[in-house]
Amino acid sequence: MSILDRFRLDGKVAVVTGGGRGIGRGIALAFAEAGADVAIGARRKHEVDSVAEEIRSIGQKAFPMKLNVLEKENIENFAKKTAEELGDISIWINNAGGNIDRTPRSLVDTSEEVWDTLIDLNLTSCWHGARAAVKHMDKKGGSIVNIVSAAAWGAAPTFGPYAAGKSGTISITKTLAIELSEQRIRVNCVAPGLIPTEMLMETMKVDETAVEKMGTGIAAGRVGTPEDIATACIYLCSEAATWVTGQTIWVTGGPLPSGSTLSRLRRERGDD
Repeated sequence: MSILDRFRLDGKVAVVTGGGRGIGRGIALAFAEAGADVAIGARRKHEVDSVAEEIRSIGQKAFPMKLNVLEKENIENFAKKTAEELGDISIWINNAGGNIDRTPRSLVDTSEEVWDTLIDLNLTSCWHGARAAVKHMDKKGGSIVNIVSAAAWGAAPTFGPYAAGKSGTISITKTLAIELSEQRIRVNCVAPGLIPTEMLMETMKVDETAVEKMGTGIAAGRVGTPEDIATACIYLCSEAATWVTGQTIWVTGGPLPSGSTLSRLRRERGDD
């Protein structure tokens, strides 16, 4: 097998939650291009159906399903249906997450209801995803990747619950990597930096002009794209990364400065 062949995903069955748009869509399409059949789940059925058609146009099988990761029964059913439709699962990407109501708030002003929802969305859903995936994972082993955030790096003023969920996911990733090692299941994280997704734009109340301007403060000289995250996921889920588990790859365009990406956007917008 050549070096480049080790990055192929031929014969793999991949699952991507939150796969209808943005980073999730980018990962799903990249996996298909690398040779995997892909199941995509998200709340908007028409969007996962559209991504499924794109995957089929690449020449791979696709299984779209409406999915709410806040309901563990949905996740378990998604895993079961995927195995029935596409075969044993090789790859599971916990990508669904975010700041669900698009509202920044300080920790002390966060209600218990909002706290519980954001922790469920950004941490608990990854735990449920891993549990569901393992039940239907290929007996030869597999790979779980949790999409976290640069906000998990340090303080995240006005985005505390979101950042806490992502930080907690990094912690359970390390534990799962050890606990699932005997089953030859590797577990890693990818932490995106500034990528102008719908969630980011709506939360920060900024347009593309403001986000592009932020790229000048990044070492790489630009904001990120879903494809930047997808390529990191391909590496972690391929034969090229069989000696990598329990790790977090920070795909941020350069070293992380003090303060979170979201805090930098707030300063750029003039909130600080």
